[in-house]
Amino acid sequence: MGAIQTARARARTELTREIKEEARRQLAAEGASALSLRAVARELGMVSSALYRYFPSRDDLLTALIIDAYDAVGVVAEAADQTCERADVAGRWRAVCRAMRAWALANSHEYALVYGSPVPGYRAPEDTIAHANRVTEVLIGLLRAAGAAGTLVNDSLSPAMAADAERLSETVLPGIPPAGIVRGLIAWTQLFGIISFELFGHLVGSVEDYDVLFDESVSKMSAFVGFPSQPSRRRR
Repeated sequence: MGAIQTARARARTELTREIKEEARRQLAAEGASALSLRAVARELGMVSSALYRYFPSRDDLLTALIIDAYDAVGVVAEAADQTCERADVAGRWRAVCRAMRAWALANSHEYALVYGSPVPGYRAPEDTIAHANRVTEVLIGLLRAAGAAGTLVNDSLSPAMAADAERLSETVLPGIPPAGIVRGLIAWTQLFGIISFELFGHLVGSVEDYDVLFDESVSKMSAFVGFPSQPSRRRR
């Protein structure tokens, strides 16, 4: 009985993988808003009723793809962070940014699914939050390291911005000064902004070398936040 259950579980896992792979192909060809369970089933030679046993609705399939994308970029960011010395926060930031850009360029449709325009009619469930937060936790780790080193830039904020930063400091970012939180948020949105501009063609005709612009932006954001650096030594 156990062997039968194991074989069934393996078959289910494999078919789930095939369903998501076909759905990703549809994302690339038609976009997320055109994703169709019937079309996925047809391409896999399945009847729609059989596919519904794996994903009861289009939104369930979209959620699975979104979770996979968030996990994928989270893994990339975490791995890049771990290649650097802990005290070299600027080096960690640079490695994470480069790794995220490389992932986005190699997986443009998955990037667009989670960081592009919202899918009409789709509302992401709370199940996606923990997965989305994986990459954010990497930034939070960098801010905490810079805070512990005493290098975060600490300047004045408007009353409204200070109120938001204080709220974040009291909830998810304890110990990080409000100005550091705000500068971290600005750097984080700048990172996604420059990746998106490159990915969606908004830099065409503006610069000759995207690598140079990206590295310059990453470097300036590092100084803007106050990430400390030291001679970089890769972990073995």
